[in-house]
Amino acid sequence: MTRGRRRRWRIGLGAAVGALLAGTAVTPPAVADDVTDYTVTVDPGRAGATIDDTMYGVFFEDINRAADGGLYAELLQNRSFEYSTADNKAYTPLTAWTTTGTAKVSDDDGRLNARNRNYLSLGAGSSATNSAYGTGVNVEKGRTYDFSVWARADSALTVTLADADGTLAAPRTVKARGGWTKYTATFTASRGSTTGRLTVATSADAALDMVSLFPRDTFKGRANGLRKDLAQKIADLRPGFVRFPGGCLVNTGSMEGYDEASGYQRKRSYQWKDTVGPVEERATNANFWGYNQSYGLGYYEYFQFAEDIGAMPLPVVPALVTGCGQNKATDDDALLKRHIQDTLDLIAFANGPVTTKWGKLRAKMGHPKPFHLTHLEVGNEENLPEDFFERFTEFRTAIEAAYPDVTVISNSGPDDSGTTFDTAWKLNKDADVDMVDEHYYNSPQWFLQNNDRYDSYDRGGPKVFLGEYASLGNTWSNALSEAAYMTGLERNADVVKLASYAPLLARRDTVQWTPDMIWFDDQKSWGSADYEVQKLFMRNVGDRVVPSTATATPSTLQPITGAVGLSTWATSAAYDDVRVTSADGDSLLSDDFSGDASKWTGSGSGSWAVQDGQYVQSDETAENTMVTAGDPNWQNYDLHVKATKKSGKEGFLVAFGVKDTGNYYWWNLGGWNNTSSAVEQAVNGGKATLVSKAGSIETGRAYDIDIKVRGRQVTLYLDGAEWGSFKDDKPAEPFRQVVTKDKKSGDLIVKVVNAQDARARTTVNLGGAKVANSAAVTTLTADPAAENTATDTPVKPTTSTFRGVADTFTYTFPANSVTFLRIKKG
Repeated sequence: MTRGRRRRWRIGLGAAVGALLAGTAVTPPAVADDVTDYTVTVDPGRAGATIDDTMYGVFFEDINRAADGGLYAELLQNRSFEYSTADNKAYTPLTAWTTTGTAKVSDDDGRLNARNRNYLSLGAGSSATNSAYGTGVNVEKGRTYDFSVWARADSALTVTLADADGTLAAPRTVKARGGWTKYTATFTASRGSTTGRLTVATSADAALDMVSLFPRDTFKGRANGLRKDLAQKIADLRPGFVRFPGGCLVNTGSMEGYDEASGYQRKRSYQWKDTVGPVEERATNANFWGYNQSYGLGYYEYFQFAEDIGAMPLPVVPALVTGCGQNKATDDDALLKRHIQDTLDLIAFANGPVTTKWGKLRAKMGHPKPFHLTHLEVGNEENLPEDFFERFTEFRTAIEAAYPDVTVISNSGPDDSGTTFDTAWKLNKDADVDMVDEHYYNSPQWFLQNNDRYDSYDRGGPKVFLGEYASLGNTWSNALSEAAYMTGLERNADVVKLASYAPLLARRDTVQWTPDMIWFDDQKSWGSADYEVQKLFMRNVGDRVVPSTATATPSTLQPITGAVGLSTWATSAAYDDVRVTSADGDSLLSDDFSGDASKWTGSGSGSWAVQDGQYVQSDETAENTMVTAGDPNWQNYDLHVKATKKSGKEGFLVAFGVKDTGNYYWWNLGGWNNTSSAVEQAVNGGKATLVSKAGSIETGRAYDIDIKVRGRQVTLYLDGAEWGSFKDDKPAEPFRQVVTKDKKSGDLIVKVVNAQDARARTTVNLGGAKVANSAAVTTLTADPAAENTATDTPVKPTTSTFRGVADTFTYTFPANSVTFLRIKKG
């Protein structure tokens, strides 16, 4: 997925922290003791949208080591010696292992099975020690751990669990005899350690594979189970659905199988049949995020987990069009038909009777009853909408013919707007698709500005699944903006049927993407501020929206102000003839680079130099190389630049309204691998697209770029012709609310978000609703920059009782807060 120039396969997204409203149409009071007055008016006589029980859910993707080394409870790393440079350039089949004596990883006909390609050969008197993930095997005193190994040997195997201070449990001896056989042993820890190592030693020649150590105490006590604290944190959300397995894991890599015909292709899309059956017979794969996937946590475990937490399973299958920067359609009709059949087989695996092939496999794995699959998504964020939709249509036709009760979900690409988004939505709407998955990652300001996004969506058109969204940080200010946005999702629950924050999990020492909802290491896990918001909303959804309105925050419009800038992204470009002129015609800046570049200041990224009367950035690999010039207080000016792309993947970027490195506008010409151009606004490091068009930039051609800034109106010209314009005057409203009713309890739930430094003194008019005189209050509030960590939880709920409820009453909502009032019926 992408959002502006942030690509999900890159690290280092700007965390949007601090003043959410800087440079917008709303200027909040700066003193925490300030108070702004509001009125919320509820109309219980009108019926609002029905809210489905599945409104909010979670999206599990194996990113940030969310599976192996995370939710999957296996403690050993690289247990089957399958790590490869295909997974990560630093990997070998002995990554996480050290050996003594004679040891060799073998890949020959003596292997355990065809899909488990490697095994470890040990000579007599040799040993192999696994260092696990992080600092080592984490064991707790008194806990039980289950060891297993597949061995081909005629000797005793000695298995020890120890750290640098000695043994952690009594050693175990496994008497191996003959061909490949699974052996087991149990350890009970005599003391705790975070640096444990598991060692298998041989007395004679032996072959080993699938060396495993699990805590006995997994979630729900299941074998091949899940790490209990992580699974419980997800369960505590009470999600309505679990989307799985991706994400970029679904729509990247080869679409071929893991078999002899493909040469046991290691970089493949996530294909469900690779992940079921006995774990020792499952395929392995390179994870798109730069490590290995063992598939120990596969589709069966996913379906079981969804059932265990009372959530609807929502699997995603490949559409044979890659995305996430790869952007290639597979033109192989036989392969397409195979994937369509695989999808039908997946539904049979989930729902079919035990008398069928796939229902029988499900039963053999331990679940004779069906998993009740009702929704399935085809594809993920494809940037080639026509190619995607052609293939999606074939999937949809086949699924609806065989399983008419299954809802087939499409998508609208990786952004909240733009050419791909518009094209995809038209295709989906014209074909009367049931549901469309939207994804976007934007700044907190964007979320505050776009609470009304779905107000104007066609009520009769495809429903929306907001499958991935987040505001680019884990501070309380990020969570506040998301909470404000969620009130708009609920208000539009007749359009937005499903919504899930993303990503779900992040291992602290292996992060490819931030922000994330739940963080963990080997010893503990903790919920982010965003987790607390999601949890509050998920546990207090209600069944129907009760229409309500609220007054707005007084706004103060200020002109766009700032210096100017030049930048590149994975491209070399040359700039010349930079002129900034005031609206009155006065020259503010003029630079033809006939001398030096002393007027310009950079951040150190890229390689800038004056060459032949041009200012040239020559590093094709550098990203965001911005240099700036001028006064951050400039306003109402015209900017002219002559720009030439010299080489590289994209075009060039011309910035205006530059306040600092995290707050600016830029015209991104030839972005997204030189496929489109857009104006993006950066607020505290997080970007949002304001206007975009398809198009590319030619190498070697000089372009005349002109940008006219008047107040908050901006007009852009390319080679003398108007390219587009926009007016950035949409307020980032900090006060948002929605009211719902819970059918079972009769509670009226008033949900208010106050994302500003002022308290919100609010008159609440319940419109004659029959209610009790008290409310159960749950409040989240903290400093906007607060962030939950392993050792500190500044963002956590507090509960209280408010006894002043009446048909009209006043409640003062704290600054920077999310507050839910649950009012019993009278």
